[in-house]
Amino acid sequence: MLMRTDPFRELDRLTQAVFGTPARPAAMPMDAWRDGDEFFVELDLPGIDPDSLDLDVERNVVTVKATRPELDPGRSMLAAERPHGVFSRQLFLGENLDTDRIRAEYREGVLRLSIPVAEQAKPRKIEITRAEERQAINA
Repeated sequence: MLMRTDPFRELDRLTQAVFGTPARPAAMPMDAWRDGDEFFVELDLPGIDPDSLDLDVERNVVTVKATRPELDPGRSMLAAERPHGVFSRQLFLGENLDTDRIRAEYREGVLRLSIPVAEQAKPRKIEITRAEERQAINA
């Protein structure tokens, strides 16, 4: 039986395991949901020094950066599977969110962003006034 092999398949598998894919990044996986008038985003960043976290907002783009220090080159490593270095992820937010009031909290390896819905995007009632009826003029 003749079997075809793809010499790049193993390289692709290794690359996806280390760097992730656009649909599932390896370094900063995220969950996002809406609860009432607020959106929440949680990013997994285990082993990150909170002082290395950086959160920037420019227009409607939130950029999260974190650094995990490189391993000590003097160590005789048996396994080194966790990514090290600088990680970055951008979140593109809709116009209906209030980027001026984003709150961020880092606890137990998870960075949580709370992003409120902008006031102008919230549903509201519009009062309807009754127009006065016009009277016909008889000539």
